[in-house]
Amino acid sequence: MTEDNKVVAELRTSFGKGFARRLRAAGQIPAVLYGHGTEPVHVALPGHQVALLIRRANALLDLDIEGKGQLALVKDVQKDPVHQVIEHIDLLVVKKGEKVSIDLPVVLVGESFAGTIANLDATHLSVEAEATHIPEHVEVSIEGLEDGARITAADVTLPKGVTLVADPETLVVGVSTAAVADSLAEAEGDALEADAIESETAE
Repeated sequence: MTEDNKVVAELRTSFGKGFARRLRAAGQIPAVLYGHGTEPVHVALPGHQVALLIRRANALLDLDIEGKGQLALVKDVQKDPVHQVIEHIDLLVVKKGEKVSIDLPVVLVGESFAGTIANLDATHLSVEAEATHIPEHVEVSIEGLEDGARITAADVTLPKGVTLVADPETLVVGVSTAAVADSLAEAEGDALEADAIESETAE
């Protein structure tokens, strides 16, 4: 955690879509804080600062609510599907030393053997990590892997202090030759085309 994560949150007692719109127009984001058996706390967050912070997956915010500090993990971000404006954020109360279940993005490192394609089957892995030491992602090396190589969740080297929650047999990466990948894509395209023709005939 860094000083950049410190966010001054304002308590709010008014609700509803109209109030939320006014908050967003004023550069703030409505949010709710819950967890640890506490009553939900409704707050307003500084829009620009928080929008930058949540670009990182599983962002941890160090909230200042009327002078009282509270760590909170960003659990859900609701955006307008058209304009991508942040409409609401769900925050989970966490404590230092506590472990939380999260989904970490998978990032491929290196290049597979010439003429092959590495297919990322699992873009995220469910893991457990200490709330104040959540890594940004999980790196999976595909350097030199040949056709037919498979990497499952159990094969992934996790950062220190992180444990796997996902099924160990989950396929993360599969390596195939470009020709095989093209054949699969072509077969899928043919199947879609056949479905479309069948639908038109049925009509």
